[in-house]
Amino acid sequence: MLNNPALNEDLSPFHDGEQAVQERLGARGIETWARHAIRDHMPEQHRSFYAALPHLVVAARDAQGRPWATVLTGRDGFVRSPDPRRLAIDARPPSGDALEHAFKDGDDIGILGIEFTTRRRNRINGRLATSTATGLEIDVEQTFGNCPQYIHARGPQYVDGHRAGAPRRGRTLTDRQMAFIATADTLFIASGYRGLGDNPAYGMDASHRGGEAGFVEVIDGKRIRFPDYAGNNRYNSIGNITLDPRAGLLFVDFATGSMLQLTGRAFVEWNAAQTENTPETGRAVTLEIEEVVALPHALPLHWDTDAGMVRSLRLIEKTPESADVTSFVFEARDGGPLPEFVAGQHLPIELSIPGTDSKVTRTYSLSGAPGTQRYRISVKREAKGLVSRFLHDSLETGAIIEAEAPGGDFTLPKGAEPLVLVSAGVGVTPMVSMLHALAEHAGDRPVHFVHGARDGAHHPFAEEVRALASKHPNVSVRVVYSRPRDKDLAGRDYDDEGHIDAGMLAALTDARAAQYLICGPMGFLADVTDGLVRRGIESDRIHTETFGPHQAPAIQQPR
Repeated sequence: MLNNPALNEDLSPFHDGEQAVQERLGARGIETWARHAIRDHMPEQHRSFYAALPHLVVAARDAQGRPWATVLTGRDGFVRSPDPRRLAIDARPPSGDALEHAFKDGDDIGILGIEFTTRRRNRINGRLATSTATGLEIDVEQTFGNCPQYIHARGPQYVDGHRAGAPRRGRTLTDRQMAFIATADTLFIASGYRGLGDNPAYGMDASHRGGEAGFVEVIDGKRIRFPDYAGNNRYNSIGNITLDPRAGLLFVDFATGSMLQLTGRAFVEWNAAQTENTPETGRAVTLEIEEVVALPHALPLHWDTDAGMVRSLRLIEKTPESADVTSFVFEARDGGPLPEFVAGQHLPIELSIPGTDSKVTRTYSLSGAPGTQRYRISVKREAKGLVSRFLHDSLETGAIIEAEAPGGDFTLPKGAEPLVLVSAGVGVTPMVSMLHALAEHAGDRPVHFVHGARDGAHHPFAEEVRALASKHPNVSVRVVYSRPRDKDLAGRDYDDEGHIDAGMLAALTDARAAQYLICGPMGFLADVTDGLVRRGIESDRIHTETFGPHQAPAIQQPR
């Protein structure tokens, strides 16, 4: 099993192409984390997640070996999990779909489960075990949570009396299709690689890409280009493309249920010409189109594109928390109620920034107490961060922004088991929200709050955390500074010098009975997770979240 390092010391969850890209982009540290977070079976929470979905994105190859992506839909329960290693889907592609006659036993299949209303998503890579006239059964080889960044909230509704239009095929995009792609905010990509031998890292991937409307550039009727925004650092799609350039793209018209499928050859521009769509990574992917399939009104689902939008928010407080972190507190612009959130969840916000042609969306963890009818986010200022610089330097009290409903499943496990909340840097933000909740409702549950920072100047919420802990006899706090200042040494506002490690955490409580929630940079996450597992702590007890360039939850391990 991939989440058992004792059995798989030499087995990487990534193939050579993925590893090469990770090495090139300085992300090889993700492998340590991935050995525990990428599983060869579905935990119960993943199985329940899939069973509640009204649609799935599926990636596979046609008879010519070309990748395509499609959407399968069904009524409640059309997706089932007979056991943790099997997913059953009671649906087939619609008539005229590029994958209508695909799906043979043993084929590689990529599955993306995505819940637009909450931005949860989970991926499965596997093999087709059984294909019938009415459905598919998939043998699971890899399953893992995925990044919620750039997912636009929208709610699905079934359409009574649905009738699909006639499918159309072509070799180039029509003017109407080009115009549609040029306004899209979402696409799905099918890619894959299978080398010699039997390696669970091989297979098909179904992946999501999103951005502001217009993030896809239509070069001409045979070429489109989209930015490779910072995400989860696994680089599955790009890793596949470096070894097998064949790829498929899917665009969905969420208002009508129409689909536009493309297949062709993709290549990565590592140093793409700077445009407003590629300011963060400088990378882009271009698809040279070989075939187009248009499926008008193919899906019996339509999506409400404003499903996640809440009322406008007014900034009422702006408070520096440390040398580089500032908190922003918002209330509803009209004074009305706001959707409740659960400690650990995040808030997508939408900003109009001077010099940009469209609104910019970012997702930040909520750091305040639930149930207050206020949303607090706490943002680290990044020297090259478009949004973080705008928030720190330009957004003042009284300013109005837009936001979507809070979401995410990096939340507190239920029960009475000891909790160990572990963070580094700005990863402390969801942990402070959790501590607010626990200070009110922890009961007799032991809670250990452990945070690592560079020094006292870079330690946000120090007084707030100590004050919360003082209210509850079962809450303890431990602070670790890696480079304390002379002022810190004199005041002793920290407990240890150095770095948080698994040994330190395991010594806090009955290690194997505790639940661990960890948030921070990827290297920190990987080291701590690996150390805990090596001490015999079950991976299901370790819940992780890391932040990307925007302090957004970039990688999650859903429970």
